[in-house]
Amino acid sequence: MATQRANRRVIICGSTGSIGTQALSICAQWPDDFQIVGLCAGGQQPELLAQQIVEFRVPAVAVSDVSMMSAVEAAVGAQMRERGLDSEALNVTITGGSDAVADLAAQPADVVLNGIAGAAGLRATLAALAAGTTLALANKESLIMGGPLVASLAKPGQIVPVDSEHSALAQCLMAGTKKQVHRLVLTASGGPFRGQSREELAHVSVAQALDHPTWSMGPLVTINSATMINKGLEVIEAHLLFDIAFDRIDVVVHPQSVVHSMVEFVDGSSMAQASPPDMRIPIALGLDWPERRFGIAPGCDWSQATAWEFFPLDARAFPAVDVARRAGNAGGLAPAVFNAANEVAVQAFLDGVLPFTGIVDTVSAVLNDFWALHQPDTGQGNVITLARVLEADSTGRAMATARVG
Repeated sequence: MATQRANRRVIICGSTGSIGTQALSICAQWPDDFQIVGLCAGGQQPELLAQQIVEFRVPAVAVSDVSMMSAVEAAVGAQMRERGLDSEALNVTITGGSDAVADLAAQPADVVLNGIAGAAGLRATLAALAAGTTLALANKESLIMGGPLVASLAKPGQIVPVDSEHSALAQCLMAGTKKQVHRLVLTASGGPFRGQSREELAHVSVAQALDHPTWSMGPLVTINSATMINKGLEVIEAHLLFDIAFDRIDVVVHPQSVVHSMVEFVDGSSMAQASPPDMRIPIALGLDWPERRFGIAPGCDWSQATAWEFFPLDARAFPAVDVARRAGNAGGLAPAVFNAANEVAVQAFLDGVLPFTGIVDTVSAVLNDFWALHQPDTGQGNVITLARVLEADSTGRAMATARVG
């Protein structure tokens, strides 16, 4: 049985989202081993956040949406009364705004789990890394946007990936040295539209795109999975996390979502990480890396006949991975623009303004517009600072908004 480390101080950013709630359920199984010293959330679910604060007796909380602070405070009071607790049973400080989230991520802890969705997670990532804390990273946008900025702050081994694919790669890479790695293979479920043509995809509805066959996720990540933008983001993230060239990172479609990714070594052997599709496994590893907790989730049932399928990616129907490779190879601020344009395009699709295929088409067009404006600048244009990343994010959003209308 794996060694169980006690009294690990944990900060969870994005505590009311899918990653955050599952992380807290794991921590609740081992109350003597995990101490929740901080939570942050947008604040749109004040009752859920209040339950978490009171249940785990959290001393520090950051609410990114300042307008929701009073609702969170009121919900905490209601929770206390419901549980029959007096005011002295909980000593919590609740702060608000994006600065408060970054400040919380910088507080003393053993691990910060960043499960914030979208570009909003970048500042928490930078704050945790600057503080020297182990960062369990589920917010891929941090690496996509920040790239070299994040990498320059991170000490060796400080970032532990929580995405199921990158957690799988990290586990497989333990079987050999970097010079022995031939290529990385990211698996994709194929989403709800696997096997459909581009022409068929032009007419899909929002409800169809949100109906993922395997995973239960928020709307942005679910739509990203349906367009395969998510896999494009993961290609860039794998390049940055493991320092492997883009032409040595492949994507294959694996509908069963049991093999989460693979590493092919130079001798022709491949290591695959396999488990049922349950995010609690990579989350638990992120909280306790490299230790494994007993009984996090049921394993594969090897007593039953089964089949795993692998298919090549249809790049015509799903061009997102190729667009992501273009952005990743360009480097600099291009990935930040790529990510920003996608978030605007996804929201436009959810609002009924843009067709499904228009999401990736918009992202590709915005990248072309950005390069047309900035490609001649080979000096300061690609120097990565937080200010320039945020400026590129704003530029990408403005360009995408203009194209969407």
